[in-house]
Amino acid sequence: MADWSMRPARESDVETVAELRAVVMRPDLERLGRYDEHRVRQRFRDAFDPAHTWTIEVAGAFAGCVALRPAEDAHWLEHFYLAPRLQGSGIGSGVLGELLERCDRDGVLVRLNVLQGSPARRLYERHGFTVETEDPVDVFMVRPVPGRRVATVRP
Repeated sequence: MADWSMRPARESDVETVAELRAVVMRPDLERLGRYDEHRVRQRFRDAFDPAHTWTIEVAGAFAGCVALRPAEDAHWLEHFYLAPRLQGSGIGSGVLGELLERCDRDGVLVRLNVLQGSPARRLYERHGFTVETEDPVDVFMVRPVPGRRVATVRP
């Protein structure tokens, strides 16, 4: 695994991350018939909050992004994108593990959603996430604090 680090995101990171999002999500969105060249970037721009976001760097260069947004009953893991050339290298697992350790120390469960059929789902399952609900496009997953149970909501 390459050496990686995280730094707090800045407003100036928005376009770099929006471009990475478009590249990373394109195969899954096309498979689902939902890829839109403009919308894939704009949805990120509209949701970007640097206060809860980190950029991932490898050898001092931008390599990805991740956000952990506090909500009423959990933290939401969002905008987790890693450059395709680095996927499968262990960096994503390292980043996720570090964020989950923080949540465990704080006693906070973590939620996320991943697109149906996305290979990222395997990463989340390896880290203890289970399916809470799903629809034709999204799979909503939850990871309780170790030792605690979480009620599952069924549609």
